Amino acid sequence: MKKLLLTLAIIFGGIFATNAQETTFDLTVNISGLSSNKGKVLIALYNEEGQFLKKRFKGGMSKITDKKVTYTLKDIPKGEYAVSFFHDENDNNKMDTNFFGIPKEDYGCSNNAKGFMGAPKYKDAKFQLSKNQTINIKI
Repeated sequence: MKKLLLTLAIIFGGIFATNAQETTFDLTVNISGLSSNKGKVLIALYNEEGQFLKKRFKGGMSKITDKKVTYTLKDIPKGEYAVSFFHDENDNNKMDTNFFGIPKEDYGCSNNAKGFMGAPKYKDAKFQLSKNQTINIKI
């Protein structure tokens, strides 16, 4: 009887543990139209509107080849996200701006969202991730 109860506990424990695992996906970001192959591209993924362009959820950097970048963010839970990037042409790990705060380096967001008299808005850049997906951003 003890063996039967132990076997059932292991089987049901395994089933519940399997159901509790969250499904994750990969997001590939293709960026084209960069002004040069110098430096690198810094990519950020945001999962909350209040954190957009402030605190990233995940991110990474990539070298540039033929004025293009392809970068894959792995193990992302299903949900709503937005992507931003900038071309760190001089390798100083920050977006350079002029006296008025206007960026000197290439930048962009998912859905090719553009800002008017300021940064793009989360509502324009957001998308749903529910499968492995590729997004294309063109400068």
